[in-house]
Amino acid sequence: MKSSSLLFALLFGTLLGSAQANPALLAQYQQQAKQQNPAFSGFSAERGKALYYRESTASGKTMSCASCHTSDPRKPGKTPAFRTLEPFAPSITPARFSDVKKVEKWFLRNCDDVFKRECSAQEKGDLISWILTVK
Repeated sequence: MKSSSLLFALLFGTLLGSAQANPALLAQYQQQAKQQNPAFSGFSAERGKALYYRESTASGKTMSCASCHTSDPRKPGKTPAFRTLEPFAPSITPARFSDVKKVEKWFLRNCDDVFKRECSAQEKGDLISWILTVK
């Protein structure tokens, strides 16, 4: 990992206060985003918020991240199988983005469920950038 990526991740977490993601995770997404798109210029909380609420149709149903995680990510959600989900916002569930393997597992599964594709590194970083601002 490049030292500039690590510095970015550490500063990013510090500026946002107590709700943080694993610094290595954001640095990883930043590096991947630059590889996927040489014009990448940084994560956007606005794009992340738009992704969270973006609707797509799957199996005749309209879905978004908010379908399970609720329109207020500070509140508990429910899966289609009615399992309770802890609040999506790390301000309420601090460990939400701490385990890189777990985060990747859920991004892979949920992006496929909602968007029928894998999310890009930029989309992942954008979403995390936004959700860290939800207090």
